[in-house]
Amino acid sequence: MKVALALLLPLVLALVPPASGQRRKPPRRPTRPPAPFEEPVEPTELPPPLPPGPPSVFPDCPRECYCPPDFPSALYCDSRNLRTVPVIPPRIHYLYLQNNFIADLPEESFRNATGLKWVNLDNNRIRKVDRRVLEKLENLIFLYMERNQLKEVPAFLPPNLEQLRLSTSQISTLPPRHKLENLVLLDLHHNKLSDGVFNKNTFKGLKNLMQLNLAHNILRKMPPGVPSAIHQLFLDRNNIEDIPSDYFKEFPNLAFIRLNYNQISDKGLPKNSFNLTNLLVLHLAHNKLTNVPFISAKLEHLYLNNNSIEKINGTQICPTSLVSIQDFSPSDLDSVPRLRYLRLDGNPLKPPIPLDLMLCFRLLQSVVF
Repeated sequence: MKVALALLLPLVLALVPPASGQRRKPPRRPTRPPAPFEEPVEPTELPPPLPPGPPSVFPDCPRECYCPPDFPSALYCDSRNLRTVPVIPPRIHYLYLQNNFIADLPEESFRNATGLKWVNLDNNRIRKVDRRVLEKLENLIFLYMERNQLKEVPAFLPPNLEQLRLSTSQISTLPPRHKLENLVLLDLHHNKLSDGVFNKNTFKGLKNLMQLNLAHNILRKMPPGVPSAIHQLFLDRNNIEDIPSDYFKEFPNLAFIRLNYNQISDKGLPKNSFNLTNLLVLHLAHNKLTNVPFISAKLEHLYLNNNSIEKINGTQICPTSLVSIQDFSPSDLDSVPRLRYLRLDGNPLKPPIPLDLMLCFRLLQSVVF
């Protein structure tokens, strides 16, 4: 009898309803299989910032950067996957922030960095620069912002700036620069600059500009208003078809011209366009020329490869009178043309090299035919 009661007791307890105040837990729902992974709308694959380095000997050194003990005026924050600019200490003159993912330049980061002379922001994601950031950096001389996402040249640049590099971006606007009298180099190659951007006042005030790079844009005409102090002019890979008469006469110091990969033909090239006293290097490769242009006696390097030149008349293109081999003397070397390198490959020319060409350019060391 006791054994039977022991067996029936658990069954009875299971049938008794729970006491007041007690609730039975709901049965667990069957779990659904996980949904397939979906790519986010915005890319999130940016690598994480590098971990902070060891403590610096300088208490004000940002932990995400490096402050070399033997170079106390430099701050290296490059190639560290940074999204923001750290607070720059007042002692810093040379700032390296290239190869990061920086999109903005906060004013508070540069508030005390008025001694900056050199700033490298290449290869970031900067779209626009607040005027309050740069105009206070009165000692800034070099500003590098290549390979960013700028759509216009930053306004209110420091007046003592000497080099401004803004290549490989999306710049389509170039406001007049009136206060950059110390600027000697302006690099804007590989942007989206068109003819409508330029007028006679675009470069007004850049009276000491020596190098201007406008290569790889969408120009169809030679830019107006280029400063007369220019020494080097880069206009490769545009769609320039002709050069106005006496265009280069405004530049007495011009020594280097690059016009490769354009649409220049004989019709669009006045005869004495490149008869310039100080011109040393002339690049006209990959155009539509059928004749060798007239050059100055002081030109040393001439690139005419990949045009449509079929023949060369050395007598016609010689900038001085031809002197026969019999009449030539060593003293004549002072008056012969200075051309030393001539490239003509990629043209429908056939050898041999014309004798009158060699009689004219007696200092030629290399001819690529």
